[in-house]
Amino acid sequence: MRLFRLTFATILQRKSWAICAFAVLVLPFALPMISSATEKPILLQPARILAAWGTLWVSTLLWGLFTAAREGETNAKTGVGEYFQTTGTSATRQLFEIWLAVFSFVAPLALITAAISQFAAAPSDPVERSMWLVLNLQYTALFLLVIAPLLAFATAIASRFGGITGFTVTLFITLYGLYGIGYLDNMLKLEANPILHGVWLFSPHYNFADLTQRLYFKTGALPTNAFWSMTVYFAGILAVYVGLSRLCFRTKLSA
Repeated sequence: MRLFRLTFATILQRKSWAICAFAVLVLPFALPMISSATEKPILLQPARILAAWGTLWVSTLLWGLFTAAREGETNAKTGVGEYFQTTGTSATRQLFEIWLAVFSFVAPLALITAAISQFAAAPSDPVERSMWLVLNLQYTALFLLVIAPLLAFATAIASRFGGITGFTVTLFITLYGLYGIGYLDNMLKLEANPILHGVWLFSPHYNFADLTQRLYFKTGALPTNAFWSMTVYFAGILAVYVGLSRLCFRTKLSA
């Protein structure tokens, strides 16, 4: 795991992760205090939920994907990947170790957000509170299941086409899956189109993994069958991205 340690130490040394950690820890408490939620104390907890999970998504999409892309490009451009390959570390192993190093910073951010949501924004009603822990665990699991393959994909694309390309492509895919898919669905409701329907059908529906509104409106945990169906769906997407990432990833620049 030498490449993992090298990548982890490099990210740690840059200290940009500290900005994300600070934002995830502080903004869920600071933003509601400067909003209209202060006029009605009952709105403070919902506002804290929106701030906590919103900060996590923004931090991961901007810092997480950018860092993954940067490390993938650096590994190929500086000769580090070629060196490790000569020592017997295969391209697949290199991709995994780089991904693991970045994921080791993203996962704690998700756990911190879930903890804030659980202990600083839980409803007072005992019935609602009993479902709160399950919903936070479901949200955390789905979030990590969505983000994990995107980090690997950003790393792989960047190793072949450059860091900017790796970052922008994965960011576009994620934003499309989170928000663009909803606009496409509304268009299909207004006017049927078989081509757009096919695009919608095979698009990554990352919006299913965003349970912020479910927390905000206190609609309770996902039914067990629905949660496991979503888990299998995102696991399938993960398998596709793993294959694509391995095909794209390279350890050195072309001659």
